[in-house]
Amino acid sequence: MEKQKKKSRQQVYTLLVQIGRKEGDGLPEGASGAALMVYASGIDEAEAVRETVAILKQADTAPLDVTGYGTLEERLAEGYEIDTDERDLMQRALDENAVIVAQMTPFFDDEPQTLH
Repeated sequence: MEKQKKKSRQQVYTLLVQIGRKEGDGLPEGASGAALMVYASGIDEAEAVRETVAILKQADTAPLDVTGYGTLEERLAEGYEIDTDERDLMQRALDENAVIVAQMTPFFDDEPQTLH
């Protein structure tokens, strides 16, 4: 009998992470925090969130809040349009079992901090 390659249960989740300030966080001067669009692999969304928070803490950032937007399939079912570049980053996160920060938007106190 041939051994079949076991199908990975890993999926990629789209997460929006709000971070606060911390010394050495690399945010621009005057920023009060930032929003990070992240693609993270995990068996489930909870694992993807845990891994993302752990990695962001290792990177000297201060994660405050995480909002999950689901997997590629869930987002497509909700009507999101997902371009090739975004799909490529999601595939890379899956292939590398990684957390990828796709976009960082700094917050400044004089700007509204709308995440949605």
